[in-house]
Order: sequence, then structure tokens, then C-alpha cells
Amino acid sequence: MQKNLSINFKNALSQKSIYVAALSTCLIAVVAFAVLSHLIAEDNRKNNEDFAKKTFFRKYESVESEFRNIEDYQYLLRELIQKDGLKNYRDYSLVLNDLNKKRNLLTYSWYYYDNHKTGKYESNNPLANVFKERNSEEGSIAIRNTGSGHFKDLLISRKDSMFWVSYDSITLPEKNVLYYGSTVSLDDLHQYFTNVDKSSNTYAYVFTKEGICITHPEKKYIGKNVFSFTDIKAKDTLCNAVKSGYTEGLANSEYLAMEVTRFIKPLKTDNFDGYAVVNYVNFITDENINKVKAYTVYIFLAALFLIVTVFILFQRSTSIAYKEKEKIQSEKNLLLVENEKMHKAEVINQLQQLKNNINPHFLFNSLNSLYMLIGINKENAQKFTMNLSKIYRYLIVPPKENIVPVSKEIDFIQKYMELLKSRFDEELNFQLIIKDPESLKKRIPYLSLQIVTENAIKHNIATIDQPLEITIEVEGNGITVKNTYQPKTEEVQGEKFGIDYLNQVYEYFRENPLHISVDGEKFICFLPLMK
Repeated sequence: MQKNLSINFKNALSQKSIYVAALSTCLIAVVAFAVLSHLIAEDNRKNNEDFAKKTFFRKYESVESEFRNIEDYQYLLRELIQKDGLKNYRDYSLVLNDLNKKRNLLTYSWYYYDNHKTGKYESNNPLANVFKERNSEEGSIAIRNTGSGHFKDLLISRKDSMFWVSYDSITLPEKNVLYYGSTVSLDDLHQYFTNVDKSSNTYAYVFTKEGICITHPEKKYIGKNVFSFTDIKAKDTLCNAVKSGYTEGLANSEYLAMEVTRFIKPLKTDNFDGYAVVNYVNFITDENINKVKAYTVYIFLAALFLIVTVFILFQRSTSIAYKEKEKIQSEKNLLLVENEKMHKAEVINQLQQLKNNINPHFLFNSLNSLYMLIGINKENAQKFTMNLSKIYRYLIVPPKENIVPVSKEIDFIQKYMELLKSRFDEELNFQLIIKDPESLKKRIPYLSLQIVTENAIKHNIATIDQPLEITIEVEGNGITVKNTYQPKTEEVQGEKFGIDYLNQVYEYFRENPLHISVDGEKFICFLPLMK
């Protein structure tokens, strides 16, 4: 029987089977990381799209707010003039302009008094020629306005600058006319929109319903028809046909000469009827996705290297273990049948334990945590990698008789819990208390602390609201592992394998078995120590 066991063991650990297993694992890793890369890229693109929409709404609200401020200012002028401004319009204009400067407002208040009898005029408006030569349309563009405010609007070009003039008039006795209104520099208006949200990768402009561009970061486009210098089509302004109230699509920026996501939404007040356009630069999104893909490749290469290293070390360790078993083959034939059965069960349990611990699921979870740390904290990522390497070195080289010093198990469980903390963060609290330092020299079953803590995590709820608390206390005659008892409702597979493994080891060495109990809100497991 012992001879057949050795032959099967040798066949099971042949180089061919090791290489096939390694190749299969690498293939699974390639597929897994390809899928992961795709999912991360898609999730990143979706997040950027959501950010683009939020940025669009924020920019649009600032544009709409300023247009309404300009309109409200014009209403204020009308109210003051119609109340008693015919007597004090000069003082009103002077006071309002002083207030505007102190409040950093864009509007400039002005008046133009046309004396029909004398043919002379009085004005504080630098653009007075517009009213002096009212029959001439040179240098100005009229903006159609059918709103309830009944203000007149002009775009005026002076010395490489564009101004938006909004005005009203009152006819006085003897056919004298008082023009009053406000002027906004379109350069200042666009600069205001830019400064509202400097952090966003957007730029905005406004055009009337007829297509006349009111604001734009490129001066040469102000006053021009947007349909002539952009690829905006008439259908892009049909926002009422869209449930969201705005149109969205990819376009080529006439300003940046690159692809942007363009949002168009109606901009309507009592004195203006047009559209606001917000362009979001897409190259930031593409750069983020490329970074994600690059990080995924780096993680894949690191994982592949780690997997190959683990299998090589595993193959060497099993080869050494087999050679040692061959040397003592003759001695084992003298053992009793009971001891032979126990040894066989021990080998099977040992191999099964290694397979359960050296598995892609744990590795992938660890690598996912490593991926997150690379982008957040490079120093912690390096520390995480070293811990992972030490853990797998401990796992792939099992001790003889499955018994190890307590100090080694304590060192291993600390590194193991550090990895788990990177995954669960605030959902898991771990505490180690050494009451008797001399107990560290005693021995304990191999991986016993890992089995108990893994069972606690596997079978109990661990959330931020209900964190799982695990406490390990090292005493003179044993180790007590306590955890908060908050069991999961669903059934967990493989529930008794670890406990059965520990019971077999204690029984094999004729030691007192481990003791498991529930005390109120605590689940308690006591592990006896061996000399």
C-alpha cells in the first residue's frame, strides 16, 4: 500500500502536470486581467461621462445666471428712469457705475440725451456714435428680441473688441429722446465664464436663435454665424425633442482642433432667446483610460511573474519532499497500519490545505488591492507586495509534521491580516495580545491561526456599520481567538474542512482538542499549545 502511495504521489507531482497547471493558471490570469482591464476602462469612461455632464450643468448655470443678472440690471435702470430718472438720470448712471466697479459687475450704465431742437446731444456713453449715426448699421449687429422686456440689443465692434449694448428709450416733450441702457464687454463676459470654473476642461459660448455668436473664447467668431464656423446642424438645436432637455454628441472643436463632447441647451430669458454651448475636452478621458490600461498591464506582469515563481518553488519543494520520502521508505514499512493510515490522511490534508491557500481567488483579491494601492500610495504598495511574497513563501513550504513554533504563526498571521485590512479597511478590526511571551517558544498546528481567522471572516458579516472584530490572545497554555458573532444568513461552502484538519492534528499528537464556544456576542476558539 505504501509503495502504491509513493508511485501515485510521484505521478501527481510530475513535471508535466506542474507545467500544465502553471500554463492553465497563466491562461486564466490572462483572461481575467483582460476582462478586468475592459471593465475598469468602461467604468472609468462612464465616470468621466458623468463628470462631463456635471461640469456642463455647472457651466450652463453660471452662463444663465449672468444673463439673468444683466437682464435684471436693465429692468432696474428702467424702473429708476421711469420713476424720476428724467430729473436725475445723470446721477443715477454715475452712482450705479461706481457700485458696479466695487462689486466687480460686468455691466456699464450709460445715458444719451438727444435734444431735437438744438441738434446737440449729451452722453456718458463711449459708444455714443451708435445713436448719433442711428441710420448707419456699420460696425453693429442687431439682435432680434421679441421678449416681454422689449429691450433693443446690438453687438458693436470697436478697436478689436466687441460689446453687447442693451437699451431702451423715452420720448420727452419737444421730441427730445432719452436713451438709457447698459453695455457689457464680450471679452470680459467670456473671461468671467472661464474664471467661474477653472478646474473643468470645458469652454462655453452663446449664440442667438438666428445663429449669431454672442460670446466665444476666439474673438474672431463673435458676431459671426455659428453654422458657418462650427459643425453644428439645425437638428442639434432641437432640444425640445429630447427628454433630457439638451442635446449631446461628439464634435470637432473649432477652437481647440480636437474631439470634444458638445452639449447644447436653450438659454432663454425675458430679453434673450438663444442657446448655450458647452464643450468638454475628451483627451483627458482618453489619458485616464490609457493610464488604467497601463497599470493593468503592470499588475498582470507582476501577477504572472508571481504565479510562475510560486509554481517553480512548489515544484522544487515537492520534488525535495518526494526524495526524502524515498529515503525513509523502508522505515515507513515498519509502521503500524493505524500510523500508515494517519500519515496518508495527514498528507492528503496537507496537500488539500496548500491547494486551498495557494489559489487564484486569494491571489486575485490581493492583486486587486495592490492595484488600488499603486495609484494611491506607492510606499504602501511596495510594503503590500513584500508581505504577499512572504505569505506565499510560508504557504508553499509546509513544515514537517504540520507543527510550527507559535512565534512563526504569529508573524504569519500579522502579515496575513495586513493584507486583509487593505481589502476590508474599516470593515475589519484586528488585535493581537501576548500575555505570556514564553508561550511563543511552544508549538501549534501549521496555519491554525489562519484557519480560525479565515473562518471568522468567511462566516460573519463585516461592514462599516457592523465591523468584524478579531482578537488573538496568547496565554500560557493556549491561544484564544475571539470574534464578534454576527453570522451570515446564507450557507457557506467548505465550513468544516479547517476545523476537521485541526482536530486530526491534535488527535495525531495525543493533545487536548481545540474548544469552540459562543459566549453572548462573541465566538471563541481555544487552541492548546504543544511543548
